[in-house]
Amino acid sequence: MELYTEKSAVEFKEFIRNHPKGHYLQIAEWGKVKKDWKWEGIIVRNDEGKIVGTLSVLIRKVPMLPYSLMYAPRGPVCDVHDADTFKKLANGAKELAKQYNCYMIKMDPDILASDEEFIKIAKDNGFVIKSDSKDFDGIQPKYVFRLDVEGKTEEEMMASFHSKTRYNIRVAIKNKVEVKVCTKEALKEFVPIMEVTGGRDSFITRPIEYFENMSDKLGENMRIYMAYFEGMPIAGAIATAFGDKVWYMYGASANVHRNKMPNYLVQFEMIKWALELGCKTYDFRGIPASEDPTNPLYGIYRFKKGFNPVFTEFVGDLDYICKPFAFNLIEKGIASFRKIRRKLRTKKR
Repeated sequence: MELYTEKSAVEFKEFIRNHPKGHYLQIAEWGKVKKDWKWEGIIVRNDEGKIVGTLSVLIRKVPMLPYSLMYAPRGPVCDVHDADTFKKLANGAKELAKQYNCYMIKMDPDILASDEEFIKIAKDNGFVIKSDSKDFDGIQPKYVFRLDVEGKTEEEMMASFHSKTRYNIRVAIKNKVEVKVCTKEALKEFVPIMEVTGGRDSFITRPIEYFENMSDKLGENMRIYMAYFEGMPIAGAIATAFGDKVWYMYGASANVHRNKMPNYLVQFEMIKWALELGCKTYDFRGIPASEDPTNPLYGIYRFKKGFNPVFTEFVGDLDYICKPFAFNLIEKGIASFRKIRRKLRTKKR
């Protein structure tokens, strides 16, 4: 086991880019996006000196307490059934946890909930599987929709969508909605629309500085899509590409001209980007756990399902408790805060 250095930077990134479990949240650039966190990279090599596993972790001090949280978003990147490599990566994280006085190590890997072999390996290394998350309880979503785009043409993708989705895309085209791939300057249009969407759907939004920093650090791996009607910005989205996947990260729509169906056309343009790059997967990211019309998030489920993706359930959070007393103190406080926040959001709706 070794730690990431500038000397290993290129090799580290290329390993993640070419690995089936590669994820943009595991590259060093993401650590620069999360500037309020300390970033560290752990590397495991085989006997020939080649990288066989990596684990990127974010470390953040708990306010007013002498503890830190360690979090590995969508890590590790390795053969998840290679028990020896996973153990070395986990041990590396545990050593770092001592250095930073972490009360917990959290992972939410890109691994299916049905993968019993991996679950056993994780438990053997002391991790507790937190599999009871509901909808968007975790840092990263436990439930996502994923679209297989490998080897597909635009026409084949369009034909695979549900008829209502195809209709809505054509409505946007007929109404001459124009979708553009924009520079960072378009964030001045995107963020106000995002704030409108957040107010309408009761979710917390981010300031423009966050998205500007993300654009600077991710560079060509991130795209800003904006939809215009008669020159007016009416919808937008942000997507990220890395390795063999494209992820839909953020979406927003104005209160006006929603009947022009701009979000459907924006989504199709992002899927076309995945096709252009020769990707295997387009990831719609978070959805509710089930198709329940009474769920306040049902609209998200219905919109994304119209593109005919596959429902995907990840294993959920893996927690390694370094300091049980601090864990109980801090996590109970976080749970109470989230409960109050959910009540406030429900009242707003």
